[in-house]
Amino acid sequence: MLTYTLIAVVSLVVLLYSSDKFIESAEKIGLSFGISPFIIGVTIVAFGTSLPELAASIASVYSGTSEIVIGNVVGSNITNILLVLGLTAMVGKKIVLDFDVWDVDMPLLIGSAFLLMFTLTDGHLSFIESILYLVALFGFLINSVTGNADNDLEKTSVELMDVAKLVLGGFGVFIAAKYCIFGIEEVSKLVGISPEVISLTFVALGTSLPEVVVSMAAAKRGKHAIAVGNVLGSNIFNSYAVMAIPSFLGELAIPENVISFSLPFMVAMTLLFGAVTLSKKIGKWEGLLLLTFYGFYLAEQFSSL
Repeated sequence: MLTYTLIAVVSLVVLLYSSDKFIESAEKIGLSFGISPFIIGVTIVAFGTSLPELAASIASVYSGTSEIVIGNVVGSNITNILLVLGLTAMVGKKIVLDFDVWDVDMPLLIGSAFLLMFTLTDGHLSFIESILYLVALFGFLINSVTGNADNDLEKTSVELMDVAKLVLGGFGVFIAAKYCIFGIEEVSKLVGISPEVISLTFVALGTSLPEVVVSMAAAKRGKHAIAVGNVLGSNIFNSYAVMAIPSFLGELAIPENVISFSLPFMVAMTLLFGAVTLSKKIGKWEGLLLLTFYGFYLAEQFSSL
């Protein structure tokens, strides 16, 4: 157990360093194209930090534990909203948005949550539904990139080193998160926790670590829009890509307890996310509220052990 704990801790340190370089270079590259910080967060940063969820889900299908996919997606989305935003608001004291997330992006996020719930209520994800997910994701990307360019932003020049930092930083986030997940999973198995609870809590937390550290790093640097955009974009990517792509590799198991509690809870927390952004700021007390809900979610999961 000591070895696995050490692996998780060392990986977390690498994750912190890699995420800082990743966000720094992503912002500079995005600004060079006249893209606002929010859109940088909702696309480049969000999808980069969601790669661990996709990797873990694909691996679970090949290993014969496909129930981890839905647990990973739902658990990660809940963790992103409650833990990531909660911690970010507490660390940054206040998250101030200079971008109206309710214009397009928040409705699209809420729509993705409801679509996920409606399509999985029957305990099965069909091929057509998976294709629909990818089409919706493609539409979201097109809208974000083409509909939100800001020509008034001061454009910066990009050097080859910036691109190298983006690639290496993203790779570092991916590898560090992978080993951190490995350490967390092995420790949880030694303690004797079921795969479903592991996927909804420990795996979800492990794969959400990039979002946690990137969003907190963004908040510390005063890049609040990137922090919120990261959560919003990551959840859309999880609901669509991380569910759809593994389904093409094998049948996905959808546990009943996920459909009955975790999935509706995810939709409710997505609506709460929308509610706290109506004022275009998220204060530390709202952050505390989000963390309180996360504590309830964990307690509910472990009460079934």
